[in-house]
Amino acid sequence: MLPNALLSHWQATEPQLVSLAERMGLQWQEFFTGLTPEHQTALQTVLTLSDFVADAFPRDHEHLCNAITGGSIDAQINSEKLNEWLDTLARGAESEDDWHAALRKLRRRAMVHIIWRDALKKASTLETTRALSQLADVCVIRSIQFLSPLLESRHGQPVGKESGEQQHLLVIGMGKLGGWELNLSSDIDLIFAYPESGNTTGPKVISNQEFFIKLGQKLIQALDKQTVDGFVFRTDMRLRPYGQSGPLVMNFASIDEYYQSQGRDWERYAMVKARVMTGEDSPEAQELLDILRPFTYRVYVDFSAFESLRSMKAMINAEVRRRGLNNNVKLGPGGIREVEFIVQAFQLIRGGQEKHLQIRELVDVLDILAAEGYLPSGATEELKSAYFFLRDTEHAIQSLRDEQTQELPTDPTDQARIAVSMQCDDWEAFITLLNQHRSIVSHHFAQIVAHDDEQDNKEADHVWLDLWHGELNEEAARDFLEQHPCAGESAVRQRIDTFRESRPVTNMQQIGRERLEALMPSLLEQVWAQDNTEETLERVIPLLEAVLRRTAYLVLLSENPQALEQLIKLCSASSWVAEYITRTPLLLDELLVPETLYRLPDQSELQEELHLRLLRIEADDLEQQMEQMRQFVRAHKLRAAACEVMNRLPLMKISDYLTRLAETTMTMVQNLAFEQMVAKYGYPTDANKEPVYTPEFLIVGYGKVGGLELSYSSDLDLVFIHHGHPGGYTTGERSLDNGVFYTRMGQRMVHFCSTQTRSGDLYEVDLRLRPSGNSGMIVASLKAFKEYQQNHAWTWEHQALVRARVICGSSELSASFNDIRQEILTSQRDIPELREEVRAMRQKMRDNLGSKDTNGQQFHLKQDEGGIVDIEFLVQYGVLAWSHQHPELTQVTDNMRLLDALTKAGLMAPKDCQTLQETYLSYRAETHRRALQKQSLLLESDSVSALGFDARRNDVTRLWKLWLEPEQS
Repeated sequence: MLPNALLSHWQATEPQLVSLAERMGLQWQEFFTGLTPEHQTALQTVLTLSDFVADAFPRDHEHLCNAITGGSIDAQINSEKLNEWLDTLARGAESEDDWHAALRKLRRRAMVHIIWRDALKKASTLETTRALSQLADVCVIRSIQFLSPLLESRHGQPVGKESGEQQHLLVIGMGKLGGWELNLSSDIDLIFAYPESGNTTGPKVISNQEFFIKLGQKLIQALDKQTVDGFVFRTDMRLRPYGQSGPLVMNFASIDEYYQSQGRDWERYAMVKARVMTGEDSPEAQELLDILRPFTYRVYVDFSAFESLRSMKAMINAEVRRRGLNNNVKLGPGGIREVEFIVQAFQLIRGGQEKHLQIRELVDVLDILAAEGYLPSGATEELKSAYFFLRDTEHAIQSLRDEQTQELPTDPTDQARIAVSMQCDDWEAFITLLNQHRSIVSHHFAQIVAHDDEQDNKEADHVWLDLWHGELNEEAARDFLEQHPCAGESAVRQRIDTFRESRPVTNMQQIGRERLEALMPSLLEQVWAQDNTEETLERVIPLLEAVLRRTAYLVLLSENPQALEQLIKLCSASSWVAEYITRTPLLLDELLVPETLYRLPDQSELQEELHLRLLRIEADDLEQQMEQMRQFVRAHKLRAAACEVMNRLPLMKISDYLTRLAETTMTMVQNLAFEQMVAKYGYPTDANKEPVYTPEFLIVGYGKVGGLELSYSSDLDLVFIHHGHPGGYTTGERSLDNGVFYTRMGQRMVHFCSTQTRSGDLYEVDLRLRPSGNSGMIVASLKAFKEYQQNHAWTWEHQALVRARVICGSSELSASFNDIRQEILTSQRDIPELREEVRAMRQKMRDNLGSKDTNGQQFHLKQDEGGIVDIEFLVQYGVLAWSHQHPELTQVTDNMRLLDALTKAGLMAPKDCQTLQETYLSYRAETHRRALQKQSLLLESDSVSALGFDARRNDVTRLWKLWLEPEQS
């Protein structure tokens, strides 16, 4: 009999199943009534627990009906059986489309068999995960065997340059695939490698690298492409060296060099389960593993692994808070990932010395840890029990609809199905058991991986609690103020009372109110310690109001005194920072470790972090990619602002960092846009109609990003340039002209930057400096860019070119752009005419953007006479006027080094150079300070005098006249 909890769902879905079955040629009633009662109940149970099986069963009914009546449906799945099925399904397959169809039918059939045994508890957890992993292995290995001859028929066999031997593609299975631990709806993480560089034997000779890129692309399509028959495995290549920006395939020498010189801690963690899937027993596979093993396992006992795993877990915890993933059985507290971290911590720490720990299967490692005494046997048994329960829950969730999710369902029917699948009486009983297992995992994780020195929050002094409650009587208030003097004390206490009695606070649910009560005494103590208490409180309360409905952040602050202290100090120092965090409260996670907050990473570390953030997101989940990149940029802008307002770093370091941040981000935007365009339209082609696998595309930065002077709210002045072969078309079914491909890619990049997500936009991108401005193409060809600059550009556009530099793109195209820029800037110009045009443009800007003050009572720091733009125009004039004699003036783009170059060339007196540099830095420092205090750049005369800008303004005006108005000086 079907369990009562499933009856109503069966009754609702049976008519749809019967209808689909009959359309597929299956006489359902005849078949079903012919089954034994045992088989009827089993079939009803599986079909009710899995919508995927209910849809797949009729589509392969001939095989599956025979499997049920003959009993083979209950048999364990293995590689031999999978290969036998594929031989049948692929019989007569000649084209790639034929092969794609056969693979997808194999996957559907195998999944039904696997879910059948899993749902009816005929299979252990490890049997299910191994069967799924074997399915992936068969699909990968057999696909390479099918696809390689197709390429060899055109290009010949790839041969090693040194050895002269035929080369083969080696596929490394990473993560759960490598450990034989795939789940029902897993993607597969792969890395492609081949032993040796060289060329193919012809007839159409290409390099081994090109051959294996083509083969890799075909393999990905065979597995990942969505067709009318579905897909086989979502395929993720982001774990390869250099991530998304790296080549799809690398030879052994390049792989060895990468991991020796650039391999990161998280990549060690990923490599623990690495397994060569193709040619597993070959000498080449062993050679590749010999390259990877020393990187993964240190020869010494490596306790630094704990810290690396803590950092990775902290990133995941932050993501759990941001995305509300507490009900995620993989990433949430006490989830699958914590069990994996525990096990792999010991492997990374001791695996270099104890070779028996260098294995991939998690459960086997737990047994070794117990046998060797590294963990008590009771602990490992608890962890195994929890791991099996969590993995079974994951399979129950995914078998519902074949969706790649680990989130507990909220729909009552789905909850009932999960409970039955997990052999629990009802959802409440299941949740009770699940929470027991998660609690056990969290306990062991905290004991093993988490910090030992975490302390409970100190009990707040009762006086601060009384202050929060408004319960200080007159005497207590007098004593309190003697110990804690505060300017504007009365207004501060009034503001506290107003907040406490406000509707958002009084309407809080009990648990939220308790969390606020726990936080406020400590928060008020920190606020009171600031010199500007009243101002600080006014900045902090909007933040509190913003998180009253997301009380996890209240807990974060109350349980992390260091984070609370940093928050109050930053809000005290800058109204901009306070507002920035208020708009994006998830930035509170950045305050947890002050050492990290005040250390700005270099560009390679930025690239690594961004890669890691995106690695946890599905490759086709554009919305989450955009959101994660916005969170990344906001987090690092906050770190820069923290360093600046706390005087940890000078202005130029801050600007350099903000510029590096933009470069890193836009490089990733370009990579993602190119991948998405390729997925839709195929690769652009060259003059020989061969695919071009890396974008022939440049992002050129102008203005502040070109001049390495970005601030917190700067937009990005960009120009997009491509060098696609004219007349070529992309390789996809929906083919596009190369030029159209790159234009749409540019549009996609702008969309990626400008779309408003929960965290706002990424950057405001300004493309008006492109050839012909707003009326021009969004992406210009290199030829069109050169022709425009030579024949149509205005002088002000050549001024802008002074600060232009490539921030992302191919090295070959970058060199071509730099040659064009050099040619344009070094052209000889009529000096009087140049002076007149520069002066005219500068006057137009003053008229439109300046203070309009004729009495000298105001000074716009940027636009008025003697301000920032005067210095910039003066420098640009110098470069345009004399680069034909001094081409070295075109080698840099920032104003400080350009002033040095003008001086070194003998064009500017050293004293004048020093004056302009000091003035420029002091002006820029003041613009930053005002930005962080949300103040205007329009200074009143008393502020101008107080800052010493009267003299500086006069110096700039004097030098402006000397260079650009010599007839008046």
